[in-house]
Amino acid sequence: MIVLDQVKFLLRITRTRDIVRRYFVVNGFDGALTMLGLIVGFLISASENLSIMINACLGAAIALGMSGMSSAYMSEAAERKRALDKLEEAMVSDLQESSHGKAAHWVPLLVALVNGSSPLLISLLILTPLWLANAGIELPLSPLHLAIIVALLLIFLLGVFLGRIAGISWLRSGIQTLLVALVTVLLIYLIEGD
Repeated sequence: MIVLDQVKFLLRITRTRDIVRRYFVVNGFDGALTMLGLIVGFLISASENLSIMINACLGAAIALGMSGMSSAYMSEAAERKRALDKLEEAMVSDLQESSHGKAAHWVPLLVALVNGSSPLLISLLILTPLWLANAGIELPLSPLHLAIIVALLLIFLLGVFLGRIAGISWLRSGIQTLLVALVTVLLIYLIEGD
């Protein structure tokens, strides 16, 4: 609890709580749509080798995670350093050992962790049916169809989360994000289905 309280304090003094939440949703959505696109592509191509599908999707998930982590760290570290420099200039004091100095060090790491882990974790959840089928576990539907259902469900839940943040209808927000996913699937079918 002490660590969690410290994290909340650092996010509060840097006013980055909204940024962390936004990164979680945006990159989670990217991860879900990327996995959905890959899985629909495999479904259209009638590929049957689950190991190849899992490896391709896992590679994309890791790349999304690393991209999210590195880009968020570099941009947030630059922003936090700039903010600390301005504060030090205004205070005419070295604030490296202060709470603001600690925040300038730790907040970029926290933001990077959220930004990178969000698409990775969501992608891994979507891949679960493929792993289960590859392990020989009987599923009620084909693993690709189940993975698509999981992806659509997670995308809907991200929309619900956004709706609750914005204080608007969670159902409407969930349906909006779901429509984006369905349009994506339609476009893939139109382009690749020929």
